[in-house]
Amino acid sequence: MTNNDNSTSHEDIRSKCMDNKGIWGGIYGMAFIGGVVYYLQHATTFWVAILGIFKALFWPAVLMYKLLELLKM
Repeated sequence: MTNNDNSTSHEDIRSKCMDNKGIWGGIYGMAFIGGVVYYLQHATTFWVAILGIFKALFWPAVLMYKLLELLKM
């Protein structure tokens, strides 16, 4: 197996993916924290607070789905 100068090495691909993952992970993390704070402030019982934590995990995905649906993508 030879390594061409034009080919991208696995280490280059991995480092690019890791850099991009860090950015999106940070954005998702901030969205999750904001969701947890919002839902916990409005919780009236313990079980509503637990449900709010689960909602905070999934609301960024629902938001993205609705945005893409609105944009017809």
